[in-house]
Amino acid sequence: MNAASGLRPLSAGFHANMRDKLRQTASDNGLDGHLMLRPSNIAYACGFFYAANERPVGLWLPVEGDPILFIPELERENAESATALAVRFYTEFPGETHPLLWMLDQIGLQSLSLDQLDALLLPAVRDRVRRLDLRDFAMEQRYIKTPEEIALTRAAAGFADLFLSRLSSAGGDIIAQGGTEVDLLNDAMAFARGALMTRHRVTFAGTPMGITATVHSGPRAALPHGAVLERRPQPGETLIAGIGASLGGYHAESGATFVIGHMKGEQRRIMQAMQDCDAAAVAALVPAARCDLVNDAAQDVLRAADLADAIRHRIGHGMGLDGHEAPWLAPGDKTRIAPGMVFSNEPGVYRPGLDGYRTINTMIVTPNGVEIPSRFQAETPIDARIIAL
Repeated sequence: MNAASGLRPLSAGFHANMRDKLRQTASDNGLDGHLMLRPSNIAYACGFFYAANERPVGLWLPVEGDPILFIPELERENAESATALAVRFYTEFPGETHPLLWMLDQIGLQSLSLDQLDALLLPAVRDRVRRLDLRDFAMEQRYIKTPEEIALTRAAAGFADLFLSRLSSAGGDIIAQGGTEVDLLNDAMAFARGALMTRHRVTFAGTPMGITATVHSGPRAALPHGAVLERRPQPGETLIAGIGASLGGYHAESGATFVIGHMKGEQRRIMQAMQDCDAAAVAALVPAARCDLVNDAAQDVLRAADLADAIRHRIGHGMGLDGHEAPWLAPGDKTRIAPGMVFSNEPGVYRPGLDGYRTINTMIVTPNGVEIPSRFQAETPIDARIIAL
């Protein structure tokens, strides 16, 4: 999809609407406003993207009055060109007065929420506020994506799929010529990222977009977050590829497990169990269901396949302006599912010293079911996930 088809960065009107909703949550909770420090919350509320570092950026959103963006001096030109909001600057970090405390001095004595806080600053913060609420109201509002946000997620998923398609089609030749995990990664990354930039770099200039990926083979496929190495995949091994893509700041994921050469019966059995696990998560992801119970329903399929000892992680996580964000399809998260939520679906089986398996789909909750914009798995059956040498 391109600009001609209507896909564009989120508008100033979108951000203004989100600010109005956040003002209402502050009013409903007896607060004078929200002070947001998380970069993703700030992007959500005003569309300002920046390179986060040790220097805090803050957005004060009062129930009454105009919002104020607090930034370090070195971001002056960046902020003035990217937002129409009022901007105030501090000189440097850490400063004689910590930037957060300076922000509070600028705001004045208020009842407010903070979305994050270093515990060491808590006493000084309490001295500068009438009432402090540490609930992350913006993150909770971000659980439910609008159609505009979902359109960006849907498009991002397509570029993650491109990585898998390229790996599937070109991987055999690369390995046959002595290629390594790094070579496979670089080739598929260049293909997918090149397509993303060709299509969207002009329209989405100034907003985050990109591809991140990992490729692990053989025994290293049992390390979900292991490094990509100069290791040549061997015939008969599994190879895991996990891809994240972002467009306009919004994330999606796709991933698949391949077998190099011929697929053995046990490998296919595990891949079928993972596919059944994926389907169980989709079936359980219905409005009003609890996140932790969706995780249980999916993981029970792996347990029934005698793979309980090979489970290393939850079934999924929320996605949006952060690649990993709440709510979590995991033990302990009792959040109720609602239309507009976006999750990953990540069945994983890891057998240390032997092999590993993981697939990833992006799931969008709708009133009538689950939309899956990640299409590689649906269009590439298990028996076609072979990299022939």
